[in-house]
Amino acid sequence: MLALQYSRSIPAFAIVKAAGGRPDVATSALSMLKLGDVPEPSLPTKDWVRVLPSVSGICGSDLAAIGGHVSLYLDPLTSYPFVPGHEVVGVLDDGSRVVIEPALGCIVRGIDPPCPRCAEGRPGLCYNVTEGPLEVGLQTGYCADTGGGWGEVLVAHPSQVHPVADSLSDEAAVLIEPFACCIHAALRGGAKKDDIVVVSGAGTIGLLTIAAVKLFTPPKCLIAIAKHPTQRDLARKLGADQVVAPADVFQRVRFATAARRLEGVNRSLLLGGADVTFECVGRADSLNDAVRFTREGGTVVAVGMPGEEKVDWAPIWQRELTVMGAYAYGTEAARKGRRTFDLALEAAPEMRLDELTGPLFGLGEYRDAIAYAMSAGRLGAVKVAFDLRRLRA
Repeated sequence: MLALQYSRSIPAFAIVKAAGGRPDVATSALSMLKLGDVPEPSLPTKDWVRVLPSVSGICGSDLAAIGGHVSLYLDPLTSYPFVPGHEVVGVLDDGSRVVIEPALGCIVRGIDPPCPRCAEGRPGLCYNVTEGPLEVGLQTGYCADTGGGWGEVLVAHPSQVHPVADSLSDEAAVLIEPFACCIHAALRGGAKKDDIVVVSGAGTIGLLTIAAVKLFTPPKCLIAIAKHPTQRDLARKLGADQVVAPADVFQRVRFATAARRLEGVNRSLLLGGADVTFECVGRADSLNDAVRFTREGGTVVAVGMPGEEKVDWAPIWQRELTVMGAYAYGTEAARKGRRTFDLALEAAPEMRLDELTGPLFGLGEYRDAIAYAMSAGRLGAVKVAFDLRRLRA
């Protein structure tokens, strides 16, 4: 089958990282990502199913791996070579349309009894990602045995497959996976009706976090930080009460919360500030600002995937902040044990998610696709994706 395949190479990783992840280097002959014919993944057990991807998103975590920004913490949780692509809408052999829940937890791996985290409904935190009939991998798209959305075929356990209503286009359905992640983040953050909330970053994850917070934990005021004009417009459409540029966030949060602003040697800090901040960028500047404009005793939720970023821990310590990660999805106690994917699928038809998707590229255009995705905000795009329907036309 035709697929993009990512192979581990420490020298290539070092070269791409040293080049700052520039797309011309990240997709050059030195790249760890190659297009070619690869074996179709086999079904690990007889109950698994084949999925033919229709549209598959290019996620920030994919770009981090391709561009050398990904944390090496994830290396022993991944098997190589793998076909990327975990934001997937596709069709089964019987023609039915589905989205894939990519976490490879105990149920998927056929492990019984499940580990404590899977028993809680949190397969993204599974202890057994090295066990069962599959190679190592946290998710489809980072496991050598499952295939991924950047190829013609992937395989999935029945528990990973969610039917898609006819009312939801492929362009909208490809965003169900990241939207499910953002609903999980919103429920983790647990904003209250009198809170001031900041969402930092307005790429795919930031915009969908705005929507999730507004839908599931609506606060008194939601302030979005967005760099680019299209991002600012979409942040307002998805529910942000105020939208500010990164340079203006301290002043705007100060005004919204009656905080006091102090100027430091390298950056400002607030005495007081936001009650809950969702950090959706994953970079040092954004992380360091977030822990300085979130109030003492407040909460910072890391939603965007960080690499090995330099963060000053002094504000976290002195302000007694609660800093938590929000990875993947599962069964949400805050919603009476309902699965995050079900919540996302129910909410999506009213949200016009298809407006966030595009442009679409063929697999053969992957160099252009990666370059476009790396500059999506500046170019006025949100979710750049591969269109594999062309291969079946």
